[in-house]
Amino acid sequence: MLENRPIEKEMKDSYLDYAMSVILSRAIPDIRDGLKPVQRRILYSMYEMGLTFDKPYRKSARIVGEVMGKYHPHGDAAIYASLARMAQPFSMRYPLVDGQGNFGSMDGDPPAAMRYTEARLERISNELLEDIEYETVDFAPTFDGTLKEPMFLPGKLPNLLINGSSGIAVGMATNIPPHNLGEIVDALIYLIDNRNADIDELMKFIKGPDFPTGGVIMGKSGILEAYKTGKGKIILRGKGEIKKNEIIFTEIPYEVNKADLLTKISELSKAGIIHGIQSIKDESNKEGIRIVVKLESSANPEVTLKQIYENTQMEVSYGIINLVLLDQTPKILSLKEILEEFLKHRELMVRRRTEFFLKKAKSRLHILEGLIKALDAIDLTIKIIRESKDPKEAREGLKSQFNLDDEQANAILDTRLQRLTNMQMEELQTEFKDLTQKVTEYEKILSDENERWEIIKEEFLELKRMYGDSRRTEIVDSYVETTEEELIPHEENTIILSEDNRLNRIEIDSFVSQRRGGKGVYAGNQESQIRQIITADSHDYIYLFTDKGKVYKIKAYQIPKGERRSRGKLIENIIEGLKDKVVFIMNERSIDENKFIMFFTEKGKGKRTRLDEFRNIRSNGIIATKLRDDNLKYVILTKGDGKVALLSTDGNLVLVNESEFRPMGRAAMGVTGIRLVNGNKLAAVDYVEKDSLLIVTERGMGKRVSTQEFTMRHRGTKGMRAIKITDKTGTPVSAFSVENNDEIIIITKNGKTIRIKAETVPVQGRNAQGVRLMDLDENDVVVSASTI
Repeated sequence: MLENRPIEKEMKDSYLDYAMSVILSRAIPDIRDGLKPVQRRILYSMYEMGLTFDKPYRKSARIVGEVMGKYHPHGDAAIYASLARMAQPFSMRYPLVDGQGNFGSMDGDPPAAMRYTEARLERISNELLEDIEYETVDFAPTFDGTLKEPMFLPGKLPNLLINGSSGIAVGMATNIPPHNLGEIVDALIYLIDNRNADIDELMKFIKGPDFPTGGVIMGKSGILEAYKTGKGKIILRGKGEIKKNEIIFTEIPYEVNKADLLTKISELSKAGIIHGIQSIKDESNKEGIRIVVKLESSANPEVTLKQIYENTQMEVSYGIINLVLLDQTPKILSLKEILEEFLKHRELMVRRRTEFFLKKAKSRLHILEGLIKALDAIDLTIKIIRESKDPKEAREGLKSQFNLDDEQANAILDTRLQRLTNMQMEELQTEFKDLTQKVTEYEKILSDENERWEIIKEEFLELKRMYGDSRRTEIVDSYVETTEEELIPHEENTIILSEDNRLNRIEIDSFVSQRRGGKGVYAGNQESQIRQIITADSHDYIYLFTDKGKVYKIKAYQIPKGERRSRGKLIENIIEGLKDKVVFIMNERSIDENKFIMFFTEKGKGKRTRLDEFRNIRSNGIIATKLRDDNLKYVILTKGDGKVALLSTDGNLVLVNESEFRPMGRAAMGVTGIRLVNGNKLAAVDYVEKDSLLIVTERGMGKRVSTQEFTMRHRGTKGMRAIKITDKTGTPVSAFSVENNDEIIIITKNGKTIRIKAETVPVQGRNAQGVRLMDLDENDVVVSASTI
């Protein structure tokens, strides 16, 4: 018969039917036994097949065929996947199936084909199925109406909470984490005795989820929210321990693919997102997980560990949604509500079981009454039977003589002659007495709710005794996110800027003090000419000024730590997008002591700007000074009323008051600082605060000259001779004010350095060429010198 229906109504009705089918028949667990239909059907089929824990294994394919043919009208792949999951100790906190063969791994390896694996029920599954034969549960017709299947299992085991459940239905999802059996049992017993207990009281017993793979839950706030409302989020970490230059992980978060996790760590290490990893080795075996992350000698283990947690699934956010089927309706329940509903279920099961036992006992007592009556008058009983012409007449005669019913009379007629002895009579009387006592006990249980709860508590305690184990997942009481910076130790470092635009950070003790004229030690790779060296705490900001007039800011610890001989890391790999040449670096601590910053270019132009304009530097840098056909050469800090020395490559020096340079904004170009002739360039600039200037030339010569020998000039002049330039000296490369107790570092083109005391350098006149400060190798020249 055809029916005309609007397409909208047909689509709506069909979709609702589909949605309810998924919710009720696939994805959401029942509150009573914590199982989805496919899981329940698998366990019940295995129970019917006699595959208990003490029986031999049976092929998985045989089990799947039984389930699919009798109860589950879906594909064999879905059934086998559920069977395999219930056998995986890394998926189930308390596995329900005892599998033999390859049932998959934490690396994401799938189970072997069902024809290769075997299975039987785990012993603990008996606690879900026990009493099912005692009319405790409701049965419903199967999909084809030929058989009946249980709508739920008796479930002495609080399976919903101890094994958890996850599933995605239509428009809703469930994600219940597993818990520790002992903790759940303790909470259930406490709730039986304290019905008004709140979540805080229950959490004295249930600390939180307990995952089969262990891990560490960071903080209790998410747990408390989930237990109170039914929804919450927890942070779950793998367990890692730092040992010397290794990080060893012995546990990973629940349901994280170990192979994918290690691949991700390796990829992020190569990409520079996770720093300091030398190698990763998976040493996991049947005994447990062991992932060894070997670190580079310069790595900070705490920082590397934090980066692994932040950027990989070694730390995951686990969302809790306690969505269950309650009276065939999906509901989100709090922890207490789940426990209460489970207790209601167990009380009903105990009551139904007792009713079954009572019914059976009364039925047997009824039979025993008739047998005892007949055996008390055995001669009369035999006479009635012998004188009767057929069983019907014998039955009616017994009923009339002993006041029996059909059931009692039939039982007498069915009794074999060998039982008509005095011994059998005693046995019947003993059985009658025992059954009478049991009937009294059963009636008491049914009439007294407290009796039922005592039985339930005893059952729970037996569960804990047989299957209870220690907690696997650690819980950190309170958790405050630690920043990467907080993990960096404070230490004094030397920051080295090289001519090929590289930065290196090394320990300050790498340099040792030497006598004037020594050969020096290597400060870097010979391929990298060193331009500048400063000292800084690992937490100091380092300002980087480029030859194009921009300034950038980074923390010192962001500069990779290396060795004295290492080449350093390209700045463009440290600061993304910075391809300009860095000409000057500065420690943030210098800003606190000064008011102005001065810029000087190769062509002798200078500018003074207030430091306040550099407080907020964007990640992509800001303009420090405007340039036109020129390059920034030097940057110095001043206090507002000092002197500035500008040295040209021909040895002339201008000593000028900084007030000659009026304050300008960052976008200004500046004014002439020193007049350069004959193609000379600016060689050095320094803020003069001390009595003498130390001048160093490219040939390793140098001297100290008193600032009293220089007449203060106006900016824009050629200046006065500061050092005599000869072939022996070469052009000057540095000039800076010093005191006797200052230490000097001199750096050569080939990467050698020497560290000397300023007092070892003699004070000479303006026309002197200086003394040998450093013995240079052939084809090597000095490129920089400064105080430290």
